[in-house]
Formats: sequence, C-alpha cells, structure tokens
Amino acid sequence: MAESLIYNVLRKPDFQRETASWPPDKVAELVRSFLEGDLIPSVIMWRSPISGSIFVIDGAHRLSALVAWAHDDYGDRQTSIGFFNNVIPVEQRKAAEATRSLIAETVGSYRDLSVALRNPEAVPKERLRLARNLSAFAVSLQWVMGEADKAESSFFRINQQATPIDQAELEMIKARRKPNAVAARAFIRAGTGHKYWSSFDAQTRSEIEKIAKEVYDLIFKPSLDTSIRSADLPVAGRGYSSDSVKMVFELVNFVNGISPDTWRRGKVSTTKPGSGTSGRAELADDRDGENTLRFMRAVRKAASRIAGNDPASLGLHPAVYFYSATGRFQPAAFLSAISFVTNLVSRRRLNQFMAIRAEFEEFLITNKFFLNHIVRRHGSLTRSVSPITVMLETTFEALSQGADAPQIVSILKDQPDLRTALREVSGVRGQRGGSFSTETKNVVILREIIDTAPKCRICGARLPLSAASFDHIRRRADGGSGARENAQLTHPYCNTGFKELIHSRESGVASYGTVR
Repeated sequence: MAESLIYNVLRKPDFQRETASWPPDKVAELVRSFLEGDLIPSVIMWRSPISGSIFVIDGAHRLSALVAWAHDDYGDRQTSIGFFNNVIPVEQRKAAEATRSLIAETVGSYRDLSVALRNPEAVPKERLRLARNLSAFAVSLQWVMGEADKAESSFFRINQQATPIDQAELEMIKARRKPNAVAARAFIRAGTGHKYWSSFDAQTRSEIEKIAKEVYDLIFKPSLDTSIRSADLPVAGRGYSSDSVKMVFELVNFVNGISPDTWRRGKVSTTKPGSGTSGRAELADDRDGENTLRFMRAVRKAASRIAGNDPASLGLHPAVYFYSATGRFQPAAFLSAISFVTNLVSRRRLNQFMAIRAEFEEFLITNKFFLNHIVRRHGSLTRSVSPITVMLETTFEALSQGADAPQIVSILKDQPDLRTALREVSGVRGQRGGSFSTETKNVVILREIIDTAPKCRICGARLPLSAASFDHIRRRADGGSGARENAQLTHPYCNTGFKELIHSRESGVASYGTVR
C-alpha cells in the first residue's frame, strides 16, 4: 500500500469532508477490521478523464486511516509536515501519538507486520496471523462513471443516507467556492492543508495564507488541551476540532454581514454586520480571490479588536468572556463578544464601555453560571449567540445607568431571551467519588486564573499578558522617561485610545466618540 502506484494519483475532491475527525480508537478499530477480513464498505472512486487523477467520492475516512497506518503518519510525520507547512497543532500531535501507540499495542504497525512476514519465527503467532492476512486482504472499490458533476451529485446523495454529514459542514462544502467558505477553510488550517484557493494568482494566494496564519495565531494560540494547564488561554478554544470549523464559518459570516441563507438561496445581507437581513446582492463564487481577501481582512480586524497587541485591541481576558463556569470554552460566547464589541464601535460607545469595563467584567465573573444556563437552555453555537449578546448589552446599559448587581440580575431576567434560562438553579454541581474530574480541575484552575490575573492600570479590568501593552505612567509628551518606575501594563486600547480620552477630559475636552 505504501508504495502503491494508485496512491500517487489519489486525490480528495474539494467537495469532500475533512478527514481528521476520527478518534484514535476508531482508526485502530478500522485497521483491525481490515486485518481480520471483516466486512468494510467499499470505497467509491471516480477517475477524471482529463487529469487521470483518481478521486475518493465515499470512504475517505476509511481510506485515510489505512493510508496513515501504511505510512505511519497520523498527521504528524513527514507527509503531513510538508502538507501543513509544519503547522501541526499540539492536539493533532497528541492524537497522532495516541493512535500510533494504540495500534502498536493491538495489531502492530504496517512496518512491523511487513517484517514479521520475513522473520516469522521471531514474532508471536497472533501477529504472524495478522501479517499473513495483510498479504491476502484488500479494500473493495466501486467506481462512479461519468463527468465531474456526476461524481459530485453521487457524493451528496451517498452522504445524506445512513451517516449524513453534519449540516454546517455540508453547507460549507456546497458553498466551497464562495468567499466565506474559502476564507473559513483557510483560517481553520492557518493557510495550510488542502488549498481551496489554489486557482487564484500567486499574490492573492500568498496574502490569503498570510492573513490566515495571523488570525489562527491570534485566536487559537496557545493550543488548548482537554484540561486547562496555563493562564494563557486561547480566545477561540481548540483549533483542532469539528466545533471550531463551524465557529470560524459563523465568524466569517457574521463579521461580513452574510445572512444564514446566503449559500442556499444566493442572497447576501447588504446591511450592517450581524443584522441577518437578506438583501438583493448575490454571493457568487469567488473567481479571483478578491472577495475572499475582503472577507478575511474584515475577520482579522474584528479579531484584532478583542485579542492581541494591535493598538485598537481591547485585550479581552478569555477566562472572563469565553470560558464558562465549568471551565469549558463556549464558541457562542466568543461570537457574542465579537458582536458586542462590533456594536459598541459602530455606535461610538466604546469609551463609555471602557469607563465601566472593570465593573462590567466583575459582574460577568460573579454570575459566570449564567453562560452555562443560556447554552443549556438555547443550545450551543449560533442558537445561544443572540441571548448571550443580549446579556452583555443589557448589562452594559444597566451599568451605564448606575444599576447595582441585584438590579442588573432582575433586569436580565425580564428579558424575553433570558427569562427562562436565568431562572434555573445557579451554581456548578459537584461530583461524588474520591477523584477530581477534568471539569472540577478546570473549574479550580479557571477560578485561580481569574483571581490572580493582573489588572490594567488604566481601566482596572483584568489583563491577559498576551495582550499587554507597556505604557508610560507620565506621558512622553509631558516629559515622562523610559525608567522602570514610569512603566505600567495596560490593555493596548487603554494605552492608545482610552488614555487619551482621560487626558482630554482632564484638560477640559471630553469626547466619548474617540475611537481609534
């Protein structure tokens, strides 16, 4: 298999789903089933009459698992390193090692079984049996006959039957040539892997990959494991998961004002971002990459507003905004924060928020279980974005009017989107037994991260060190020096925008509208 001629012409069509969602035990189970001669459904292929390449229409996961076994490359070795430009997430490396170890323990690597056939006396009988099966069994193939459109229609028909594709992934596949889908695919793999933008010119391809890497590093670095082990949390959770694919697609759509039915009925919103209102313009396939780049630049700007060291960055602390009371990253909370900040900027109320930001975040921390209850009541991802955004905006408005915490809770419970969710029993349930669960550990670590986080010396809100800016206590314009005694840590925007507002107010010139 490793040296097979067919492997060199084997391709995955751009309408195929990703093949990185199988856990280690499922890969090992497939390899064992193959070696035991168990029934494995046929892999369905189509051969292009133009290029001569062979495309996998159905069975990509099965075939990928066997190819990975034959090459001993489960996403972390030579072939994968080259394919992903050496951008291999920590989660992917761990999954690869877990798969390799499990297969070594159960059936043996492809290399070990190949060696066993040449040295039968040196291996256990069970391994020798599997090795002999390796030379006798093969994957069954079926072929789709016809042109490319026949292959594509066959794929969608097959994958709407026994094991249908997730709806969000199916929509991305159908919209794969549209700028929102191309942008999302680029972001999720940091501009590496299968290049859905390969038909664009070299300069466009280069910029797509550059922006994709920048945004990936901004929102998915450092890598997040199952257990929280560091105070430096990624703002968008794990980059190597099926949920992150959906979240990034929704992020691209929201930031660029694309209505949910854009790729279904050819309509796109022409109103402000996130309005969800359909307009008349059609979202066409991107032929030259211009719209893909436009969409990606908008996402970069939005992401840079909440994370990183850009001068306009608010440096939102992930533990405060994006992780629930149980220590779990919530994609809906991330998208809601983007929505909330975008609305503040568009309404020129960002500095009003900065003036009460510390109080606002203390309320979120004290009532962190509200996030759990909203998600439990409305569901994950897009269904919870609206109610979480309502919670953020209502809290901001109430604090702006001078309301205290009990009054804000009462106001929130009067909101239609929150009324049923926030009446649930508060708090996080414990666990019986002597061992601490992963959730319990995450809760304790998240609490410690929040309690010990440094605070911005200008607005007083918590400050992630990954987004810290060094500020002159006494401004350089006023003669401030670069001595240690004159340095303080702040949010980037507090340093470049909010501080100037404070200085202007102290000088008698107030302007809440100043937004950098």
